[in-house]
Parts: sequence; C-alpha cells; structure tokens
Amino acid sequence: MSNLRVTDPTFGDSMESAFRRFLAPVSFDADMPELQMKLDVSEKENVYEIKADLPGVKKEDISIRIDGNVVQIDAEIKRDKETRGNGHKVLRSERYRGSISRSFSLAQDVDEAKSQARYADGVLTLELPKKTTTTAKKIQVQ
Repeated sequence: MSNLRVTDPTFGDSMESAFRRFLAPVSFDADMPELQMKLDVSEKENVYEIKADLPGVKKEDISIRIDGNVVQIDAEIKRDKETRGNGHKVLRSERYRGSISRSFSLAQDVDEAKSQARYADGVLTLELPKKTTTTAKKIQVQ
C-alpha cells in the first residue's frame, strides 16, 4: 500500500483541508505595523530641510516645536480595523492608538518665524531657515 495520494489542488480533500485551516496559526499583528518616524535632514546655505515619514497620520495630529536649534516632531496615530465574517458578526477587531515623538538638534539656531511645514502623501516636509547670526561688534574704550 502506498502513502502517496494524488489530489486535485482546486478542490482537494475538503474536510481534511478545512480541518487544517481551522488549526493553522493566525497572525493578527501583521496588518498593523508599529509606527516609526524616519527622517532625512539636509542643509543648504541658509536653510535646513527635514523630511519625516508619517504614513497614516492626519495633518491635524502632527505637532512641531522649535526651541533654538532643537526641533521636536510629535504625531498621534489612530487606526481602526474590523474584520467581519459572512453573517456580519465581528470576528476580529483591532484598534491601535499611539503616539510617536522625535527630537533632534541642528548645528545652528532656527528662525521659527520664517519656518514652514507641509504634509502630503504621508511625508512631512519642514523648511527651517537658519537664524542670521549677528557679527560681534568691537567697542572702543574711551
């Protein structure tokens, strides 16, 4: 007697394959990756340009603070996902709420009054002009 069995891959052994699918491990976290903020920082003559990846975040949930040469970007993410079966009975519900913050310092102070921020397609772009440094003034003693 041979243990080799030929099955049609389209239909297969329905009872046996259904039982195997029922006992198969299920991954719940694969659909909801953890939020991470990746940054690109570049410098031109008078301006810093920062690009931050914030996929799935609404622009209303982004906060930017500048203090001298320190830049802080805060974002809050709200993701809801429901999986429904045939009878619209909720079989799985995943809710994720979290926040992420990234803080970094630049070589020179930033002119926060002239700074600009744009958010499109999950990418936050900051244009941060450098503060003009005042040259030291020599005072003559009288």
